[in-house]
Amino acid sequence: MAQPGGNVSGNMQPPQQSGSPRFSLDMQGLSNLPSPMEVAQTVRNALRPWTVFFNINNFKTAVSMQRLNNRVTRNLNYFQANYIFIFFVLMIYCLITAPLILLVMVAAAFGCHKLRVRNSNIVIGSYQLTPYQQIIALNLATAPILFMVGAGAVLFWTLGASCFVVALHAIFYNIDSIVTEENEGFLAEVV
Repeated sequence: MAQPGGNVSGNMQPPQQSGSPRFSLDMQGLSNLPSPMEVAQTVRNALRPWTVFFNINNFKTAVSMQRLNNRVTRNLNYFQANYIFIFFVLMIYCLITAPLILLVMVAAAFGCHKLRVRNSNIVIGSYQLTPYQQIIALNLATAPILFMVGAGAVLFWTLGASCFVVALHAIFYNIDSIVTEENEGFLAEVV
């Protein structure tokens, strides 16, 4: 056997990383998210009148698949805020009927509030956690507890019921009786 030539001993250095680390989570970007109150206000401002939404004279079947597709698309765009409101109402109903889930969510919200008010970094081992990272850690720790008390079933029931109600309305509501092609853009700006 031949002996390999050359020196194979020496110090091995890890390669130098240029720039930022491969995984960095921008915690400051989370502060730019709208608050739940801002989201609720935006949805509230975009709601169409409920008398128009529930007008039973406008419920008709579509003549063709092309018209059905057009109707569903236009209904989803026109009544989007109403559909979001229906989802939230069903979610609130589920939370009221499942008090253990509501209790866990209130405890998590209270903990997040306390962390935000305290607004100080904590050190765990050699890591320093900012308040945003602490809130994320608290929410991640709360997620398994929520699923143990049945939040997964509530979430999927709410999504399923919302999709069913929204699909029924979008399929059968004749949007052409209130919005024509000429005034659709005008109504979107005015209402």
